[in-house]
Amino acid sequence: MQATLRYDAVSRFLHWLVVALVSAQFVVGWTMPDVHRDTQPVGLIAWHLIVGTALLAAMACRVVWRATHRPPEEASSHALRAVSRLTHFALYALLVVIPLLGWINASSRAWSVSLLGAVPLPALSSAGSSFGHAMGDVHGTLAWALFTLICLHVGAALLHRFVLRDRVLQRMTPW
Repeated sequence: MQATLRYDAVSRFLHWLVVALVSAQFVVGWTMPDVHRDTQPVGLIAWHLIVGTALLAAMACRVVWRATHRPPEEASSHALRAVSRLTHFALYALLVVIPLLGWINASSRAWSVSLLGAVPLPALSSAGSSFGHAMGDVHGTLAWALFTLICLHVGAALLHRFVLRDRVLQRMTPW
């Protein structure tokens, strides 16, 4: 039986925190009303903003942690390691860019954005900005790309567990 080289506790915590926030964000995003010209940031839309800023903060922590802490070595083939690195880079990029685009869009609607609903954040576009409004569409499209990438990521974890029967999945389990 091969040894499992696990990620450290902080990496595992941040991973599962992001999983929880992204899961909540997709549920809220799919159930909230459509955003139109006169839509106000109340109810589920307000929750979408709150969870989005929490996700962005968690990803900032995760990026800093990952930049300062090496992941455990992988025992996979060169090709699998390359695909893994590319996938993780794309996940990180989308998990930072999508909330930023949402923030830009919210700013263009003159909505105040605050971290966890408590710490005010600056506007990233001017009120009424056509660029900011357009970024709302890109935000939605990239959210679907993220959903697809997450499905592939989960599928790869299951492939490792049930087909390849290696211990890759155990590297990130919280227990």
